[in-house]
Amino acid sequence: MPEDRKITLALAQRALSHRTGELPRDIVLRARQCIVDWFAVTLAALDDPTHTRLAAALIQDEHTGRASIIGRAGHYPASQAALINGATAHALDFDDVNLAISGHPSAVVFSALLALAELEGSRGDAVLSAFVAGYETACRVGRLVCPDHLTRGFHATGTVGSFGAAAACAHLLNFDAPQTAAAMGLAGTQASGLKAMFGTMGKPLHAGLAARAGLESALLVRNGFGSRPDILECPNGFAATHSADFNAQAALCDEPGGFHLRNNLFKYDASCYGTHAAIECIRQIKQRHGIRPSAVDSVHIRADRSIDTICNIENPNTGLQGKFSIRLNAAFSLLGVDTGKIESYDDELVNDPRVTAIVDRIKVELVDGWPSMQAEVAIQTRDGQRHSHLHDAGLASPDIDDQEARINQKFQNLAIPVLGPEGAGELLAALHAIEDAANVRDLARYCVPQKCVA
Repeated sequence: MPEDRKITLALAQRALSHRTGELPRDIVLRARQCIVDWFAVTLAALDDPTHTRLAAALIQDEHTGRASIIGRAGHYPASQAALINGATAHALDFDDVNLAISGHPSAVVFSALLALAELEGSRGDAVLSAFVAGYETACRVGRLVCPDHLTRGFHATGTVGSFGAAAACAHLLNFDAPQTAAAMGLAGTQASGLKAMFGTMGKPLHAGLAARAGLESALLVRNGFGSRPDILECPNGFAATHSADFNAQAALCDEPGGFHLRNNLFKYDASCYGTHAAIECIRQIKQRHGIRPSAVDSVHIRADRSIDTICNIENPNTGLQGKFSIRLNAAFSLLGVDTGKIESYDDELVNDPRVTAIVDRIKVELVDGWPSMQAEVAIQTRDGQRHSHLHDAGLASPDIDDQEARINQKFQNLAIPVLGPEGAGELLAALHAIEDAANVRDLARYCVPQKCVA
């Protein structure tokens, strides 16, 4: 096979090149921000049915393993921890995003990595480097097979994410490139996840399954389990069966900023990221023109056609469905409902007549060729005035210090109700010092609420 077609091995080699002490300082900081965000959204989802029902169905004896399930005392098998933590991290759809995969790398990669790191007693700096390796690998695989992979109906968090989880775990285990490619092969043959599950608990399950697949694939390879090393490019392999696209150059080239992690997008609204541009447009219009909901005659949203299968549920009737409805989130924004609070996505509020009355006045127009996370909102008032705003939510924040402050505040907002002010403060301090941690097992002890589930 020509050298430029050996994609799996090439990406394995690139994953292993991210080494402790050699990463740019801002990349270490961004990786740490992703991990802080992971803990925040995972802790906040401990009462969500995704966590409680999955844990009730799958948890075995707490003394059978060495890994932690966030919010629970005891130690569990690493594969259980990766699955349950991964699903919980994505349960609220409040976790970060990268448009290279149009999905959520951190939820998958860190869930697999934390379980393995606890199993191995790994240092914090090694975990950070492995996280970067896995995150970057997921994004490169996304570049390889997108956009057709998404058009076909696959949820890249579950499919592409499994490669990132495998690469991260391979990095932490100090695999060589052929071993890493083999782990990616085993993960790839388990890769699954369909967009048809959006608006159900099946969507966060994809993240958990991908985390487990990546972890178990690396452990299998360490124990001599065989796999082919070219799963991405081989006939009947991942790309051939999951996409009409095979963008080798996009997968192998470096991003303009050098790292995909520099394009990470954090969420400050607790809904599908495809709704965020419309939310922000309405915020800006209200702020500039002081429009009251009662004055609104109609709302016209223009957005890229790609959102149709992601967040265009026309008439949601549950809070979970509401997260994937651009019309519902636009109505929330008009009414002043705080979309940054997870409790806003409540079945009763979604069906409130005041909300549905606004939803009925909103029209969504899908257009071709726009940036995938851009929206334009035009509001027509009853007195004949028209106000509009255009916003692209797909652009990462250029101010990393401001982003640090916002992530820390988000963490406090989500973690304090679970851990209390003292417990949340201790965990955040430990996460800020993760590079210096001699053993990441120490993190788990901060994550158990006082009234924990044993």
